[in-house]
Amino acid sequence: MHFFNPGRTPSTERDRELIGVGHARQARAHFARHPAYRPTPVHTLTDLAGAGTVHVKDESGRMGLGSFKALGGAYAVHRLSERDGGGTTYVCASAGNHGISVAAGARELGARCVVYLSHQVPEPFAHRLRALDADVVREGDDYDASLAAALHASQEHGWRLVADTSWEGYHDIPLDVMRGYTVLFDEIEIPPTHVFVQAGVGGLAAAAAGYTRDRWGELPRIVVVEPDGAPCLLESARAGEPVHSAGAPTRLGRLDCLEPSLIAFDLLRRQADLFVTVADEQAAEAAALLARRGVALSECGAAGAAGLLALDPGTREAIALGPASRVLLVGTEGPVEPK
Repeated sequence: MHFFNPGRTPSTERDRELIGVGHARQARAHFARHPAYRPTPVHTLTDLAGAGTVHVKDESGRMGLGSFKALGGAYAVHRLSERDGGGTTYVCASAGNHGISVAAGARELGARCVVYLSHQVPEPFAHRLRALDADVVREGDDYDASLAAALHASQEHGWRLVADTSWEGYHDIPLDVMRGYTVLFDEIEIPPTHVFVQAGVGGLAAAAAGYTRDRWGELPRIVVVEPDGAPCLLESARAGEPVHSAGAPTRLGRLDCLEPSLIAFDLLRRQADLFVTVADEQAAEAAALLARRGVALSECGAAGAAGLLALDPGTREAIALGPASRVLLVGTEGPVEPK
C-alpha cells in the first residue's frame, strides 16, 4: 500500500464551470425523463475503520445496467446526438461497464455501437454488450491497447469515439461522461466529511472532487484509491504531470488503467487530499466485509472501502478521520461473474 499527499489548493471558478452542481442538475434532469431512472440507495454503516458513520452509495442497480457507468457513457452519447444530429456509429473501448452505458445510449437512439474489449475483460461483459445490440471486438491485452484500437477505428471509419478518458485535443466528450457521473453525488442528502473514491483513469474521482467542492466547500477530504498494479494517478501526482505507469497484474480489472485522463488529473492533482493504493487482497477483504453488512459489491466496487480500511493511524489523523466523521463511499458496481 502506498500514500501520497499532493498538498491541495482551493477550487476555482473554472473548476466549478467544468464540473459542479449546475452540470449535475442538468444531467439529472436528462435522466429524470428516463423510465429506468431512480436514485440509488445509500447504506449507512457504523463501527467501520474508526469513522462515526460510513455511507455507501450502492450503484449496483443503476438503471438496470449494474454500475455507476450507466450515468456517463449514455449521457455523453445523447449530448453528442444533440450536437451532431445523430445518424452515426458510436465506438468506445471499455473494461466492461463504460461500454454497456455507451451501448445503452446508442440503442435508445437507434444507432450502431461498436465496443472494443481487451482479452482480459470477463466474457459476461461481452454477453451483456451483445444483448444491447453492440458489436464486440476483442483487441489487446489491456485497456490502453483496446482504446488505441477504438481510436484507430473511429479515424478509419468516421465513427464517433466516446471515450471515458481524455488527452490533448480530446476532452469535450469525456467531460460529458464525467458530468453524467455527478448525478450520483447530487442524489446524496447528507454532507460528507470524507469521500473515498476508486479510480481507473480518474473520471469518477474528478467528478466527485468537482461536485463536492462546489456543493459542500473546501472542508470534505477527497481520497483517491487505486490498485497497487495500476497507480497512474498516484504516480502522476508525485511527478507533477501525467505519466504512464508501468503497472503490474491486478484482479481489479475495471480499475486497471495505466495512464490518467488529462482533465481528471488536472483537477485531482489540485483538489484531492490523498492518493492511496490497495492490494487485490485488501479489495477482496473489503468486499467480503461489506457483504457481511448486507452490501453486495465486486472487489472493484469495494475498492474505496478497501482504501478506508487500510489507512494507518497516522494517516487517519492527518486527514482528520475520527468518530465524528461522515465518510462517503461509492459502491461502483455489483458482483461480477469470474472470467
